[in-house]
Amino acid sequence: MFGELKYTVSNIGVGWVGVLGSNSGLLKITLPQESAREAERLLGGGVREAVRSSDFFADLLKRLRGYLSGKRPAFNDELDLSAATAFQREVWQLTRLIPYGETRSYGWVADKLGKSGAGQAVGQALARNPLPVIVPCHRVVAKDGGLGGYSGGLAKKRYLLLMESAAS
Repeated sequence: MFGELKYTVSNIGVGWVGVLGSNSGLLKITLPQESAREAERLLGGGVREAVRSSDFFADLLKRLRGYLSGKRPAFNDELDLSAATAFQREVWQLTRLIPYGETRSYGWVADKLGKSGAGQAVGQALARNPLPVIVPCHRVVAKDGGLGGYSGGLAKKRYLLLMESAAS
């Protein structure tokens, strides 16, 4: 299913992030945390089977550092979505296409997938997104412009959206 697992936990200047991946692509990323221990804990049980490898993720960590300091790096990384449902994969792949500094509604995502009225299901799929920033689910908001939800907390979602709009 995953192939050889690799992970790293690194301080990128605004906190500690954890990254877990396989030979097929990225599996999980944490938003910045206050400690290395918390970032590793949030990566979950896969870390126990993984080999620590900072070099494997060096370029990604550099791009994450740049992104969180207001730059616009590309996140075209391969993703290993083998543990996701088909619907989750569709939602996450479409969400990756939302341009930097822009937002779309949950209903818009559902409509683009040909599933009108499935905005709530889109929200549930995004709540399970294991790759925040790489799959920019923070760019999906309620149709009235409200933030909706965010697994990293609404304060982080607001921060990311404001950071992107200021840099646009």
